Amino acid sequence: MEQKKYKIDVILVLLFLLFVGFGWLNIFSTTYTDGFSLSANYGRQLIWICISGLAALFLILLNSQFFRNATMPLYIITMVLVGLAAFVGKKTNGASSWLMVGGFGIQPAEFGKYATCLLLARYLSDIKTHIAATAKQLWTAVIIICIPILLIVLQNDVGSALPFVFLVLVLYREGLTGWVLTIGITLIVLLILSILIPQWIIILIITAVFGWIYWKQHKHRKYRAGIITAYCIAVLYAVCVHGLYEHALKPYQKARIEVVLGLNHDTKGIGYNVNQSKIAIGSGGLFGQGFMKGTQTTMNFVPEQSTDFIFCTIGEEWGFVGSALLLLLYAWLIYRIINRSEMQRDPFIRIYGYCISCIFFSHLMINIGMTLGLLPVIGIPLPFISYGGSSLIAYTCMLFTYISLDSKANSW
Repeated sequence: MEQKKYKIDVILVLLFLLFVGFGWLNIFSTTYTDGFSLSANYGRQLIWICISGLAALFLILLNSQFFRNATMPLYIITMVLVGLAAFVGKKTNGASSWLMVGGFGIQPAEFGKYATCLLLARYLSDIKTHIAATAKQLWTAVIIICIPILLIVLQNDVGSALPFVFLVLVLYREGLTGWVLTIGITLIVLLILSILIPQWIIILIITAVFGWIYWKQHKHRKYRAGIITAYCIAVLYAVCVHGLYEHALKPYQKARIEVVLGLNHDTKGIGYNVNQSKIAIGSGGLFGQGFMKGTQTTMNFVPEQSTDFIFCTIGEEWGFVGSALLLLLYAWLIYRIINRSEMQRDPFIRIYGYCISCIFFSHLMINIGMTLGLLPVIGIPLPFISYGGSSLIAYTCMLFTYISLDSKANSW
């Protein structure tokens, strides 16, 4: 019997190597002092890269059926670890998101993204019907996404929970009505307006909008109850958001949001990181100051520069050209995964490809957004680039699981 040959997507592998190698160079630039040391961040990252390489090789060799069978056990194990971290985890920057094992720190939430992508893909591919066909199917998918979100919120780490929200876009791809996405965007706009302008003006705007809708639909009596219900929900939502913002958020969380919205210009306090980050990126100019020649980087003006703010190192040392090239490579990675996913006969592989694309996109958007001062600082790493063992291994597992599944699949 002729042995079946598997075709590995070399481009995805090369993109992975480019990201990891470029990331290590920038971590080295931000943390190098005198003499090479494995105890420094660049040294530890090198160890994590080697472990990630072994994990990638292991995943490539696995049978595709293994990933289907392991979805539920992996999800349960990771959710238990995420929940455990909420109660006994090591506190870092106010969040108890780390479990210490033999002197090493593990962030279960990062692996929770991998497990959630697998289980969501398995569930949506197994039901074999339109996701909006029954409320039960839709709510089951929503629960799969919401469980890790709630557990991570218990860790007081709202930032790490945000990428899971982007998985809703996968439901939209699988048949969820566009109204759900429209309502979601509307709620986000209302949330921002509730912070920017007085509450009574928000209620007045909502009343005017729904009054106009009611007037346009006054001939259709069947819509009246729905319009009135939606109006009451919108007003209640605006009141609750305002109340939560004023009384539930901690002062530093409110301050970060106010800096982004331009309500607070504290460049020496809560806005210091972002201000220094923008100075670093701006000083890079078109082609950058050169490797290990950035003044903001070499003089350690930007806190957490090898992790959350690694992009400002890229902007300072590699300039606009280097930053743009990196973003194009990320766009190529996400586009290639989505494009190949659409050619899959197996819905499990297609949906999983969309899941990890949403995770990568969310991290890219949030990390660069907070580095540029467009979003609040919430501690989201840049995939494959930022320093960190848990994140690097988790992203590697996400990508190489897809590469492994894709290599053994029959495409159209």
